[in-house]
Amino acid sequence: MATAKRDYYDVLGVGRQSSGDEIKKVYRRLAREYHPDVNKSADAESRFKEINEAYEVLSDEQKRAAYDRFGHAGTQGGFATDFSGFGFGDIFEEFFGFGGVRGAAQRRAPRRGADLRYDLTITFEEAVFGVEKEIEIERPEACSKCHGSGAEPGTTLIRCSTCNGAGEVRRVQQSILGSFVNVTTCPACHGEGETVGFPCTQCRGAKYIRATRTINVKIPAGVDGGTQIRLAGEGEPGERGGPQGNLYVVLNVLPHPYFRRRDDNIVLELGINVAQAALGDEVSAPTLDGDETLKIPPGTQTGKVFRLRNKGVPHLRTSGRGDQLVVVDVMIPASLTAEQRRLFKELSKTLGKEVIPQSDRTFLDKLKDVFSL
Repeated sequence: MATAKRDYYDVLGVGRQSSGDEIKKVYRRLAREYHPDVNKSADAESRFKEINEAYEVLSDEQKRAAYDRFGHAGTQGGFATDFSGFGFGDIFEEFFGFGGVRGAAQRRAPRRGADLRYDLTITFEEAVFGVEKEIEIERPEACSKCHGSGAEPGTTLIRCSTCNGAGEVRRVQQSILGSFVNVTTCPACHGEGETVGFPCTQCRGAKYIRATRTINVKIPAGVDGGTQIRLAGEGEPGERGGPQGNLYVVLNVLPHPYFRRRDDNIVLELGINVAQAALGDEVSAPTLDGDETLKIPPGTQTGKVFRLRNKGVPHLRTSGRGDQLVVVDVMIPASLTAEQRRLFKELSKTLGKEVIPQSDRTFLDKLKDVFSL
């Protein structure tokens, strides 16, 4: 099975908006780095061929335009064989010239800006109770001087001389079936129909500048790791008057030292000593709202679960909260003082030495029961 070709832009490590000069500069550096006479690694020759193949296409305006439209199929001559993503209208328009007006109109229509992603880490408590955070993002914004036209204020855009303002170029080709018209996006104006005669001195004709913005993010109570918060209109700017994209803030929640979350319940493992377990006691159990008094009845065993109502995580889309589940673990002392040893020996005389078989359910099995509550 043939290995799929890599994207030519990825091969050279350049963006799709890179200029011809930028592509040439990167190509020269990579060609020197991977030339077989210089680089003796096993894959140097194949990488060198791959780099040259990518540059041969991306350095030629017509080949690059065909590649941008059809991918690798557009560089092989003849008809493209991969029509995934194209309707029949698109195919006839590209190869036979039908619907050219519609195609040009689509290219000039307003286009929504790209979405952005920001990964934000918050604490366990912030996820439970909600918080407001300020984040800084870097994004392209329309140049404040030319307002995104790319032209110096006071000047006008010039009709593209290559396509005469059509935004596309047509080439008549001969085949065994006769002549047909091949319609492609104009490589000079990239389908705009106009070019910048006097570039804006602030953005140098790029239309956009990189800007850092501070944005306030309201995180609701009850979120969990992986939650996405959508901030409408905070993404990249649209083209030709199109709306801005959205910003998606993806949350990562830090683990808590002793609280564990299970859906909207919080699980806490609480250690007590053998005397408290045998005789009963009142202990202080931590919760996210502060300490709560917990009554331990006499004879409490390891794995006993106590439920503290409404001490869990607030429900994200409804009112109310989950519960806190306190799982008791009876702690056996690892070392004893002389007095403690004496007292335990006296106690052991009253308990006898009878061994009572237990069920095969382990402590982990009991914990699974807790998590299923």
